[in-house]
Amino acid sequence: MSYSTADSLRPVTLDDVRGAQKMLSGVARVTAMEGSRHLSQMVGAPVHLKCENLQRTGSFKLRGAYVRIAGLLPEERAAGVVAASAGNHAQGVALASALLGVRSTVFMPKGAPLPKVSATRDYGAEVRLHGQVVDETLAAAQEYAAETGAVFIHPFDHPDIIAGQGTVGLEILEQCPEARTIVVGIGGGGLAAGVAVAVKALRPDLKIVGVQAEGAAAYPPSLAAGRPVTVENPATMADGIKVGRPGDVPFGLVGELVDEVRTVSEDELSAALLLCLERAKLVVEPAGASPVAALLSEPGAFEGPVVAVLSGGNVDPVLMERVLRHGMAAQGRYLAVRLRLTDRPGALATILGVLSVVDANVLDVSHVRTDPRLGLTEAEVELHLETKGPAHCAEVGRALRDAGYTVMN
Repeated sequence: MSYSTADSLRPVTLDDVRGAQKMLSGVARVTAMEGSRHLSQMVGAPVHLKCENLQRTGSFKLRGAYVRIAGLLPEERAAGVVAASAGNHAQGVALASALLGVRSTVFMPKGAPLPKVSATRDYGAEVRLHGQVVDETLAAAQEYAAETGAVFIHPFDHPDIIAGQGTVGLEILEQCPEARTIVVGIGGGGLAAGVAVAVKALRPDLKIVGVQAEGAAAYPPSLAAGRPVTVENPATMADGIKVGRPGDVPFGLVGELVDEVRTVSEDELSAALLLCLERAKLVVEPAGASPVAALLSEPGAFEGPVVAVLSGGNVDPVLMERVLRHGMAAQGRYLAVRLRLTDRPGALATILGVLSVVDANVLDVSHVRTDPRLGLTEAEVELHLETKGPAHCAEVGRALRDAGYTVMN
């Protein structure tokens, strides 16, 4: 299976995916399929999690990157490869290149999480930090390719990439042959397109649902227009699917083979990440949790058995902390309240006594006395509380009001 760089618009077939599977034997892991009792109860049918977060480099991206680089002609390999990525594709290209003995250069945004930058270097790539957003980084990588002759390895817009990602679909059919629905996150579309090519060729009755973040949902308007269109300034915590325009190659396959594309909110992504961590004991990045977010948003909409593809687990610890707090807030388990009170000795202790009675755990207290909005004898207190859900939040609010406090938010 060797194709030239110019051969970038050929169709992707089941034979391509099967060839990629043979090529990846001993390189990519056959990742685990874990059942989720909690999600199964919600959906009313068995739900299984395809754990690509446990893949080498922490995501499915190694599959496509390895197949793409392995398919280069000898003179192309000699010129080296270059890629642009905020994280997962960078690590996939770096490891694949190292395994194949090819020199790699990876451009990453200046604000890329340090763990991802460090991991990419550790896998053997030369990392160059350029630009503030991926579009600027992408332009720099393509300019480098034009100047040096290095082969640009696109994260999703090439048949070899799609064939490699499609091996996830073959594994799903082998591990869960009774599946009726596969739910998979969509950024540029490489993973969804590859899975769809493999699955629909063998099981045309099986439904494939793609999931995008609301703030970076380029596929719904593109499918409506019948061509890839650009969403300006995509915004989502799920950087793995934060893509402003579908790839030309995957777009046609997604339009033909993917049955439905749904969108999920940031709150749903946060709740899904928290659920994966608490219930499944799996560290998953927001993009990887997007299929779970779709199940949470409308559990009755999916025919089971359902397979949700957890596409990656490379989450920055700083982002993880923020997302977990956001997820707890979305589930009513984290409450911020602001109170105005008379500034006198013991006033704060009295508030804490009220909260103790209703079993609210205080995480943080901010005490302001010098704001010009406050009266001479007033103070303002902001409390961050850990609660047990929406009903408990309401109980905490009632207890504070019954104690004579004005809850300002």
